Amino acid sequence: MQKITPFLWFDDQAEEAMNFYTSVFKDSRVIGISRYGEAGPGEAGTVMIATFELEGQRFTALNGGPRFKFTEAISFEVDCETQEEVDYLWESLTAGGGEESMCGWLRDKYGLSWQVVPRVLGELMGDEDREKVKRVTEAMLSMRKIEIAELQRAYDG
Repeated sequence: MQKITPFLWFDDQAEEAMNFYTSVFKDSRVIGISRYGEAGPGEAGTVMIATFELEGQRFTALNGGPRFKFTEAISFEVDCETQEEVDYLWESLTAGGGEESMCGWLRDKYGLSWQVVPRVLGELMGDEDREKVKRVTEAMLSMRKIEIAELQRAYDG
């Protein structure tokens, strides 16, 4: 069992969100669901906690009511190897009411923020040639979804 598990607070969509996320990520699984009992505080029989795993990372989702909302202060970064993976995750996570942001950031239909980032971005940004890094940075700052070919063109000058 992992030592630290992200715990996500939903109004009443924990099970729906779990099913959505496990449908998006290929290496995922539902671990379990706990339901509220007669003692509450939720309606007896409704989902209290949904536990699932995405790409080896365990998550817990709670139906806690409308008290708290997600903000961009917390996001999940997804390391992508190819443009096809970036495109797939971008389209999947923004589907159904998600919102594109800048520089590879998006918010899904539940309000949770994600960073869909190609691995090559870190490699290009780590170059010792500061002019190349400047061009890559400027290119990235102009994008919503990160485009690897555009980053490479900026890097190459």
